[in-house]
Amino acid sequence: MSSSPIPTRVVLLTGPSGSGKSSLAARTGLPVLRLDDFYKEGDDPSLPQVAGSTDIDWDSPLSWDADAAVAAIEELCRTGRTTVPVYSIATSSRVDKERLDIERTPLFVAEGIFAADIVARCQSLGVLADAICLRGRPATTFRRRLARDLREGRKSVPFLLRRGWRLMRAEPGIVARQAALGAHPCGKEEALGRLAAAAAGRCVKARSATA
Repeated sequence: MSSSPIPTRVVLLTGPSGSGKSSLAARTGLPVLRLDDFYKEGDDPSLPQVAGSTDIDWDSPLSWDADAAVAAIEELCRTGRTTVPVYSIATSSRVDKERLDIERTPLFVAEGIFAADIVARCQSLGVLADAICLRGRPATTFRRRLARDLREGRKSVPFLLRRGWRLMRAEPGIVARQAALGAHPCGKEEALGRLAAAAAGRCVKARSATA
């Protein structure tokens, strides 16, 4: 008698911008879904603004298409493939789309700063293996984020400095919010351990957002 196929599940990897999510996801060797590719485009009238400023608040979940991200995760878990947008942060636009095919891989990582916002939805769909929030020192995150954003020319220098200073001060609250939504806050080594456990089939369930 053949055993039933192992369902594909997802590890949601979140954390403040610059916390090292992308590099950690790459270290796992697992397929990765980039949740930042589901940002709304710059001309979307629903984009939020930073209070007291004309800057768009790209760190608000309202700047992101959660429905499309969840639909992509569900399709990957069900069929092993989906079509995802290719987003340019520098131009705030979707510049292309691509096919992501994970074949029969039983686990993949979906990483992005808004991953915690879909923990409950992935739990209800029965596809969540774990949810992890990377945390570290705010000053270190600030330096790493600024160096990356300048290197990639993501936005203007004044915008990046304003955003970086704001996020450094807000970082403890960002981590606390993501934890409240069900993502386990930890450093990189613990995160790698949890990812290894999930890959081995020992799924560590995230805390319920209402617990």
